[in-house]
Amino acid sequence: MGLFDRLSRVVRANLNDMVSKAEDPEKILEQAIIDMQEDLVQLRQAVARAIATQKRTEQQYNKNQSEANNWQQRAQLALQKGDETLAREALTRKKTTAETAATLKTQLDQQSTQVDTLKRNLIALESKISEAKTKKDMLKARVSAAKANEQLQSTIGRLGTSSAMGAFERMEDKVLELEARSQAAHELSGADLDSQFAALESGSDVDDELAAMKAQLTGGSVSQPALEAASEQQTSPSAKAEVDDELEALRKQIDNL
Repeated sequence: MGLFDRLSRVVRANLNDMVSKAEDPEKILEQAIIDMQEDLVQLRQAVARAIATQKRTEQQYNKNQSEANNWQQRAQLALQKGDETLAREALTRKKTTAETAATLKTQLDQQSTQVDTLKRNLIALESKISEAKTKKDMLKARVSAAKANEQLQSTIGRLGTSSAMGAFERMEDKVLELEARSQAAHELSGADLDSQFAALESGSDVDDELAAMKAQLTGGSVSQPALEAASEQQTSPSAKAEVDDELEALRKQIDNL
């Protein structure tokens, strides 16, 4: 393969690619309809010219046919009058006009066939243009729908990586983080309350047991404030010292638990 052939193929390939990329379906369809309408105008003009030619040929044929008939009648009249020379001349003229009429009749038949063919082509082209217009509208609607869908898909594709969508994702993460922190704080707060109440309940048990033991020592079962007041008023200093020593021993035992 020669260098020129290779370069020619490369140039044609690049040109075809450029043309394909530059083609807009809507514009191409519109231009196709315009071209077909121009062809229709030219075909109508051709039909009109063919019909006009046919009419002229028909007129000439009728005229020559009429003249041939007239010369036939004149030849008969001359022969009836005994003028054979004049009759011969009339027959000569009749033959010339008859031959011309025959030629014109052949042309007229050909022109009639041509006009009929052009008329059928005209009707077919008009039908094709009407069909093309309908198809053009359908294709344009499909092109518009395809472009709208392509734009929608492109927009949807950009949403996944756009800054706006990223902001929404970041805010969602932040809300989840705040909710987690709030839940953790709530759980910690609940744990502190439970431990405080547990301490109070434990302290209440010890105080109740201490009050009961004091009541046993004093021989009664009064409440803790009354027991303490009675103990301070009725016990002697030595008994009080013994109680305090025992109480201190019990406290040490409790602390050692």
